[in-house]
Amino acid sequence: MENGDEKVEELKELNYRGVRAMPYVIGNETFEKLGTIGTSANLLVYLTTIFNMKSITAANLINVFAGTCNFGTLGGAFLSDTYFGRYKVLGFASVSSFLGMLVLTLTAAVTTLHPPHCVEAPCVGPTPWQMAFLFTGFLFLIVGASGIRPCNLAFGADQFNPNTESGQKGIASFFNWYYFTFTFAMMISLTVIVYVQADVNWAIGFAIPTFLMFLSCAVFFVGTNIYVKVSPEGSPLTSIFQVLVATIKKRALKIPDEPSSSLFNHVSTKSINSKLPYSKQLMFLNKAAIITPEDNINTDGSSGNRWTLCSIQQIEEVKCVIKTVPIWVSSIIYNVSINQMHTYTVLQALQSDRRLKPIAFRVPAASYTVFQMLALTLWIPIYDQIVVPCLRKITNKRQGISLLQRIGVGTGIAIITMLVAGLVETKRRDEAHSKPTLGFERGKGAISSMSGYWLIFQLSIAGLSEGFAAIGFIEFFYKQFPENMRSFAGSFLFCGSAMSSYLSSFLISVVHRTTGDGGSRNWLAEDLNEAKLDYYYYLCMGLEVLNFVYFLMVARWYKYKGTEDEAVDVPLEDMPTEKHIV
Repeated sequence: MENGDEKVEELKELNYRGVRAMPYVIGNETFEKLGTIGTSANLLVYLTTIFNMKSITAANLINVFAGTCNFGTLGGAFLSDTYFGRYKVLGFASVSSFLGMLVLTLTAAVTTLHPPHCVEAPCVGPTPWQMAFLFTGFLFLIVGASGIRPCNLAFGADQFNPNTESGQKGIASFFNWYYFTFTFAMMISLTVIVYVQADVNWAIGFAIPTFLMFLSCAVFFVGTNIYVKVSPEGSPLTSIFQVLVATIKKRALKIPDEPSSSLFNHVSTKSINSKLPYSKQLMFLNKAAIITPEDNINTDGSSGNRWTLCSIQQIEEVKCVIKTVPIWVSSIIYNVSINQMHTYTVLQALQSDRRLKPIAFRVPAASYTVFQMLALTLWIPIYDQIVVPCLRKITNKRQGISLLQRIGVGTGIAIITMLVAGLVETKRRDEAHSKPTLGFERGKGAISSMSGYWLIFQLSIAGLSEGFAAIGFIEFFYKQFPENMRSFAGSFLFCGSAMSSYLSSFLISVVHRTTGDGGSRNWLAEDLNEAKLDYYYYLCMGLEVLNFVYFLMVARWYKYKGTEDEAVDVPLEDMPTEKHIV
């Protein structure tokens, strides 16, 4: 019998073929990013030049599209964890992304699927059927993003045995390769693919990423027999609802004077979650652990009905999630400034001097966003290798500064980002009015003599801000959520990005309608030379100032998981290991 058990364990061990599976997972991820990033980055230019949309309409459409992609990750994570598993969700989502790219390619290649070429204003807009076909492509892409984004990292980590040293090293290696390929795909997409789309041919420019997306699907399915396919174990969201329902049912009860010792405190030995101490924050939830005569307790000490009786451990895990909500709200407002770098900075570039001197080459407008990513990429090793060791000597904290302090620095830099963006736009518009222009951008207006290089300032500062805040938010949610809710934590963060996109769209619409009434100059007019985009940037700066003050307040209130102390740093030895990623 012992030999049989050893054989089973041996077979289980052989199922982890991370080194063999990693090329397929990384290949799928690389081709997928190559296929979608360049397309999404240049979508604003495509909609305004080929579909003849007004910039305000195109910006709103992209914000809603991006928001829906991010918001859909919650559904993708739920379906993956509860019903289908990551492999099936990733496979279905990859095919859906390919179909979406194929539809977009057809809108560019088939003349009847987009409006006629616009030479002089007013331009002919898209027909309802053309918009319906375009939205079909967007729908496929939304389904694809909803499945790929919450599952790809976790699926890659699934291929390694988290209980062995080699498996943990493999997971770390996978994450390194993942971010490397992500950076590589961003570089290629924002330069080569964007150039082909904008300056060669849109149909060819879309056909290339569509073919790459097809390769992504092919590479993924080729490795089917090698993958470890983790079966779904049920959604961790159920635990949250159980605590809330039990609290409502027992809302009339009073918490005992000695709650830590008299409340139900069973801890399952099968749980991968770290043991959490009793806390007094959100104490009303502790009512769910009050034992009443109606409650049943199983022979192993567990609750007979977790919808009426929850353990202190379960309640503390739910508290971890609820306490992050105020920080999550701050991330929504923070991302408003980052969203402007992806939309209106591209429109600024369209009406700036994009010539690459001394050669006669015009940089595609969407390619300027690569400088934001470059700033982020260069800053990360500088921060880890130079800044953190210096801060460690000052603060005596192993991370240099705490996660909330890192996020706070990033939100502060976001204010500077919007200020610089406003100043640069003022310079661009003034030069368009005072100096000879360089021709006209079709459907927009005169091209300013200001060099597009000036846009690098705001993009670089935005990248620096992301190096602090965006990465800080990711690390914060990863570490503060219970270990079995890590997929949900990623989806939660994506939902914040979705809400930010919707907020940006709402803000643009309000500003456009409000400033255009009464004959005043529209801040977001189609021709930026006749607009006041700098005022809009200053409005965003004001929002970031309010958000910074709000963040300082909620960060002071927040207490890290597993501690009752005010916002203290988490020692490195207490950080979750790679095995919790799986």
